[in-house]
Amino acid sequence: MGPVFLLVLVGFICVKRSLFDAATIDALMRYAVKFAIPCLLFRAVSTIDLNAAYEWRSIGSFYGAAFLCFVVGALAAWRVFGRRPGEAVAVGFSGLFSNLVLLGLPVVEMTVGEEALPAAYALVSLHAPFCYLVGIVAMESLRADGRPLIETAGVVARSIFSNSLMIGIGLGFLVNFSGLPVPGVAGTALDMIATSALPLALFGLGGVLTRYALTERIVETSAITVISLVLHPLLALLFCTLLGVEGTDRVIVVLMASVAPGINAYLFANMYGRAEGTAAATVLLATSLAVLSVSLWAWILIAPR
Repeated sequence: MGPVFLLVLVGFICVKRSLFDAATIDALMRYAVKFAIPCLLFRAVSTIDLNAAYEWRSIGSFYGAAFLCFVVGALAAWRVFGRRPGEAVAVGFSGLFSNLVLLGLPVVEMTVGEEALPAAYALVSLHAPFCYLVGIVAMESLRADGRPLIETAGVVARSIFSNSLMIGIGLGFLVNFSGLPVPGVAGTALDMIATSALPLALFGLGGVLTRYALTERIVETSAITVISLVLHPLLALLFCTLLGVEGTDRVIVVLMASVAPGINAYLFANMYGRAEGTAAATVLLATSLAVLSVSLWAWILIAPR
């Protein structure tokens, strides 16, 4: 998994040294997130064995742990760090939303192997809908912005179904269910685009992280980082044990749970104007430490075998 974090570091250093400017990194990330990664997800979902990939115990283990981390993070922000309820939800979201696409997928591929990716793609396909549903329902239950519930439901639906990643996943399901073949030339072109997706996205992620900085709330930021990098994989391992998830599936669930929060954690906070600084700082700190978290869990899960 060293190459994964090395690419992030190279991107960070290149932007810090002014080898690439902000506009270049933004263009690179637009290509990766809005085009190349959707092609990757489409290609993956359209060809995987859905019955084998969507194993309810693995999915329940990951998302049960993620939901508990959201609750713990929000309660800690509210009761321990004195945040207002709306701010606490935004802080808790950083403990909920893991960077499964940019970090989780390459970590699983490098650690477990390409054969493990279908189960990882299954987790990814549910991630944005689940996390945004939990976060927005919690925020709107507090009437953070006074918007009517029916209007909020429309906002949620539009944001999910207009998301390029979800479009790629949705089209992949359509092809998978229908059995329609992708023409050979188109399939080859999609494979070429998909191959470029994660390396460019990891490099771009390093560049994007140069824009964030640790805030004065370093204790709170550290606490949410611990929830994301330590508590989430611990709970995921516990759920796997309780539900009988073993072998490669257990490794995938725990490794995916051990990666840092994604940039969407900041975007969610920014959408509501709540705790943006803490969310941005958590993304930076947790991503910097994720190499230790992921390496430790990989050693625990795989080395003794």
